[in-house]
Formats: sequence, structure tokens, C-alpha cells
Amino acid sequence: MAELSTIARPYAQGLLLALRDANKGPKEAAELAACIDGIAQVVSAPELASVIGDPKLTTDMLNELIVSALGENAPAEAINLVKVVVENGRLEVMPEIARQFRELKNLSEGVADAHIETAFEMSEADIDGLIVALGNRFPGVKLTPIVTVNPDLIGGVRVRVGDKTLDGSIQTRLAQMQEALTA
Repeated sequence: MAELSTIARPYAQGLLLALRDANKGPKEAAELAACIDGIAQVVSAPELASVIGDPKLTTDMLNELIVSALGENAPAEAINLVKVVVENGRLEVMPEIARQFRELKNLSEGVADAHIETAFEMSEADIDGLIVALGNRFPGVKLTPIVTVNPDLIGGVRVRVGDKTLDGSIQTRLAQMQEALTA
């Protein structure tokens, strides 16, 4: 079976093209991204996983089940995506489609998510300062912080922007010291 990212790419690209063809802007793209994330969560839920394999469940019934979970205000592009994905038997790819769509949307808007892992809670001022410092490292890109607390880091921060990782955590420094001492 092909890798999930390879399967998901045309769907994510198609969503972005559908938005462009409909002359929808960043606001609609953000709403669609949130909706696609919701679909990915619904599809990943263990309750739905047990239902998907039921041979009595037709594709129309499965499509209706997922669309009804989205609510009445779901964008037409999201509803169409669900229909196509269900018809093609690719429901397991939804989380990857959501991830790739968000990346493509951000890239087209000159935005990137800065995944910040920290050992302790950070104040808004600290996060803003870190984003400003990261702006020097990633010029021309508006960074959106996504902060998670990971006590295993012991101290410091680990930042991931796209495929680049900046690791200033105590955990990593200790691991490097251990490796140097045992080498």
C-alpha cells in the first residue's frame, strides 16, 4: 500500500485549488482547515473505527454519518472531501490530509506553525519574545506558536518549524553529554 502522505497529497492540493477557484480568502481557508481537523478527529475516534468495518454500512450511510458530525455550517469543500474520500475508501488518510492541507495553506499565506515544546508553562510575553527571536531564524515567514508542555524536557525548549528542529532542551543536552562520555 502506498504511503499515507502520498495518498493524501492530491486531496490536500485539490482542497487548496477548490478554495482558489471559489475566490475564497484566508478566513475561509482557516475555517476549512479547522473543519478538516474536526473530520480527522471524528474519523480517528475509536467509536467510528468499529462502525467503518460494518458490512451493512453503505458508503452513503458512512458519508452521512461523518457529515452530520460536522454540523450545519460545514463548508461545501469539506462535505465534498468527505464524499470523495469515503467513495474511494481512503477514510484512514483524513488525518494526513488535514496536516498536509494546513501546511499548504500556511505556505500559500507565508505562515508557518512553530511547534514549541517547553518543560514549563510560558507566559504570553515569553512566547512573543521567542517568536520574535525565531523570526530572525525564519525570515519572511509569519510564525504561529503552538505551545505544548513536556516535563520530560527538564528545562529549555524544543521548536519545530516545518522540517527544521531547534532543540535547546536540557534533556537533549544531557543525552549529548552522556554520549560524549561513553564514546
